[in-house]
Amino acid sequence: MMAIGSREAVIQNLEDAGCEPGMIEDFLGWFDKGQQEKQLELLGHHRESLLGRVHKDEKRISCLDYLIYQIQGKPAGKR
Repeated sequence: MMAIGSREAVIQNLEDAGCEPGMIEDFLGWFDKGQQEKQLELLGHHRESLLGRVHKDEKRISCLDYLIYQIQGKPAGKR
C-alpha cells in the first residue's frame, strides 16, 4: 500500500474535495483496515458524482451562452 501522508492531511484533502463527514469516516475506516480497494471505490464514486455536477453545470452554461447569443446576435465571450 502506498503511503498517502498524515491522517490530518488525508482528512483535509477529503474535505477540500467536498467529501461528507460520513464518507470521510468510511474512508478512514478502510484506511485503518488496509483496504485500499474500498478506499479507491469510495473515491471513484465521489469523483463520478462531482463530474456529473460539472457536466450538468456545463450544460447550463451552454444554455446561457445560447440565450446571450440570441439576445446580442454574436457569440458569448466575444463582446
